[in-house]
Amino acid sequence: MDSALRQSIDRLAPIGRLLYDRGPRTLWERDTATLPGYLRRRRRAYLRFARTCIAPEAAEADRDPEDYDPRPLLLESGRRGFQSEFAVPPFGTMPLLALTGGKVLHAVLKAEEFCAACGGIGLSLLAHDLGIAPLLLSGHLPTIGRWLLPISHSNRRGSPVLAAFAITEPSAGSDVEESAGARRARVVTTARKVPGGYVLNGQKVFISGARHADVVSVFAVLERPDGTRGSVEADFTGFMVERDRSGYRVGRSEHKLGQRACDATELFFDDVFLPARNLIGTERSGWALNRNVLNYSRLPVAAIGLGIARGAVEAATDFARRTRLAGKPLLSYQEIQLGIADLWMDVMAMRGLVWQSARRRTPAQGVSSTAKAFCGDRAFAVATRAMGLMADHGYLTANRAEKAMRDARLNQIYEGTNQINRLALIEAIWESDLARAPWSLNPNVGSRSR
Repeated sequence: MDSALRQSIDRLAPIGRLLYDRGPRTLWERDTATLPGYLRRRRRAYLRFARTCIAPEAAEADRDPEDYDPRPLLLESGRRGFQSEFAVPPFGTMPLLALTGGKVLHAVLKAEEFCAACGGIGLSLLAHDLGIAPLLLSGHLPTIGRWLLPISHSNRRGSPVLAAFAITEPSAGSDVEESAGARRARVVTTARKVPGGYVLNGQKVFISGARHADVVSVFAVLERPDGTRGSVEADFTGFMVERDRSGYRVGRSEHKLGQRACDATELFFDDVFLPARNLIGTERSGWALNRNVLNYSRLPVAAIGLGIARGAVEAATDFARRTRLAGKPLLSYQEIQLGIADLWMDVMAMRGLVWQSARRRTPAQGVSSTAKAFCGDRAFAVATRAMGLMADHGYLTANRAEKAMRDARLNQIYEGTNQINRLALIEAIWESDLARAPWSLNPNVGSRSR
C-alpha cells in the first residue's frame, strides 16, 4: 500500500477506517483467516508438513517412482495424526468440532496443501483415507470397532497400517460409479459364501497405494444363494483383505504420465478365504456404500486438483519474479501481470467451490461430482497456461509447472472420469431441477412434471 493511499485512509471517519481492509496478508493467509480456529491451526500444520517433508522429495519421487519408498513419509504423517483423520476420537483424529460442520473440510485443506507440494506424494498420503472410508461410512459399529480403531491406533503409535480402496477392474472402471453403467457392468471379482466366511476371486487394477497397502477394501459381486451370478446394483459387497491372505497377490505397478510417486497397482484374488469378520457392514449393501464413499472422497479429489493448480501458479509467479527481460523483472510487464491474474483467479474460484461444498454437513452426489469435475478440468488448463507463461522454461522436466500439468491430467480420470461426474450431476438433479414442468410465476403451479 503506497503512502498516499495510507494517508487517505487515515483521513476517513473512525468507522470508515474500521471498514477498510488494510491487512498486507497473502491470499493464503486471508483465506485461512476465514476458517474456525481449529481449522486455521490444522491448515498451517498441513502447510508446514508439505514444505518441510513433501516438497524436498517431490522431484526425486517423480523421476524415479520405482525406487521411491513412501513409507518413511507415511510413518511421519501417521505420527502427526494425518493418517487417521477420517473419524473422531477414539477411532481417529478428526476434530470433534468437525461434526458440527463439514465433515470433510479438514480433508480438503490437507489435500490442497499436500498436493500443492507434490500431486503424487499427496495422493500416496490421501489414498489411505479412501481405503478406510468404507469402514466408517458403513455405519456398522462392529466393523468400525474391529478394523478402524486398531488401524488408527497403530498409525499414531508409529506402526503404520496402510489401506487402499479397490473397485476398478480391467473390464469395469467408471461404469461401476454410475447408475446406468452399473446395470451393464461386468465385474469379474466375485465372492462366494462358504461355511465361516467367503471365498474371493477376481482382479483389480489401477489401485492407488496398493503396492504398500497392508489392508485393502475390496468390492465384489456376491453370488446369490442359488449359485447364480449377482449384479453390481443388487449384490455389490465390501470386504477387508489383509496382505498376508493366502491367494492374495500384488501385481505390477503401472508406468504413469503423472502423479508418479503414488503407485497404480493391480491385485489378484485366487480363492482367497475371508472370515465373516472381514465383511464390511452387511451383505449386498456395497452399491450404496460405494456411491457414498465417492460422495465423500470426490471433494478431497477436487482439492487435489486445486492443490496441483496452485503449485503450478506458484511456480509461474516465482518465475516471473526472478526472471528479467530487457533489464526488467518479467513481473513488471502488464501482459504478464494479466496472465498471472487469470491464473490466480482460477485458483481462487476453485477454492471457493471446494470450500463451499465441503462445508455441507453431508456431502451430496451432485455437489461433490461438480467440484471434482470442475477442479480437475481447471487444474489441467491452469497448469498448461502456467507452462505457456514460462515459455521454453516451462517445458523443462525440472519445472513444477510441467510436472503439475502431468499430475493434473490424472485428476480428470480417477474417482470417476469427469464425464461420469457430469452424468452424476445430471442424475442428482434430474427430479428436482431437470424434470420439472416449465417455470411458472405461481410457485404452486407446475412444480413437477407428471
